Amino acid sequence: MTVLTLGVHIVDVLARPVESIPPGQDTHLVEQIRVTAAGAAAGTAVALAKLGVPVASAGAVGVDELGDLLLMIMSRHGVDVGGVVRKPGEQTAASILPIRPDGGRPSFHVPGANLVYALADLDPGALTRARVIHLGGVDVTFGLHDPAFLELLASAREAGAVVTMDLLSNMAELMPGARAFLPYVDYFLPNEEQALLISGAPGVEEAARLLLEDGPAGVLVTRGAEGSLVATFDGLVRVPALETPVVDTTGCGDAYCAGFIAGLLEGQDLTTAARLGAAVAARVAGGLGSDAGLDGVTVRDLAQRALPGIEGI
Repeated sequence: MTVLTLGVHIVDVLARPVESIPPGQDTHLVEQIRVTAAGAAAGTAVALAKLGVPVASAGAVGVDELGDLLLMIMSRHGVDVGGVVRKPGEQTAASILPIRPDGGRPSFHVPGANLVYALADLDPGALTRARVIHLGGVDVTFGLHDPAFLELLASAREAGAVVTMDLLSNMAELMPGARAFLPYVDYFLPNEEQALLISGAPGVEEAARLLLEDGPAGVLVTRGAEGSLVATFDGLVRVPALETPVVDTTGCGDAYCAGFIAGLLEGQDLTTAARLGAAVAARVAGGLGSDAGLDGVTVRDLAQRALPGIEGI
């Protein structure tokens, strides 16, 4: 194992293109339906595995058919799912996503077993074996809001692990709990709305600077078609998004995280790793689901698309 993704695991059922919900019991024909592993931990894990990075995932699913399916999908793509526990009486988290022609993605969601994942479910040794620990969705994995878990993160970092963190929700009431993790994180990767909510800042640049003060070495704010903002104590850098026909934006944030982590493991500097994140996100946006466009692709392949153009601030 090189990377441990820890947190939210979701089954996504996606259909495209969907312009409206049929009235009554009418049927609309669509071009494509897929079922994928998603969520800030599971989706990132699958993207990393497809990029050739050894990865294990930890979290919770139900003792149900959806849980069976999710573990099968992740295992088939090469993710070690030994750290994913089964929770009797809980449903596996799932989303139904009717994807609009412009790539927009309204959703119907059941949070399920993610809400009951607890520190007792985690093998502490998994943290010490990982070179990178990716916290995916700690805003909704309330069982990890435990000082003992933060001590484990601190010990793992002292032993040389790098900790990255992404969030799942855009719910303001969950942001204070997530912010408590920042002193134990090396790189924080929120989207723009999350960065504004968690910091309370009126603009994205100020938000990034404020979040740096909480402890991370870098804050990378993803901004969709506007690319991403990379903030360190050396300054702010804009990394452009790659132009691509957008089919579905599901999982683009998870894909960005996977590309960024893969870049770090390749020894790339922060900005180059962010460019790789943008390249992986662009591949995913061109297809349906959180792992679209990544079959047979390597980090070096994507590096050819990680354009050199950046804008310092």
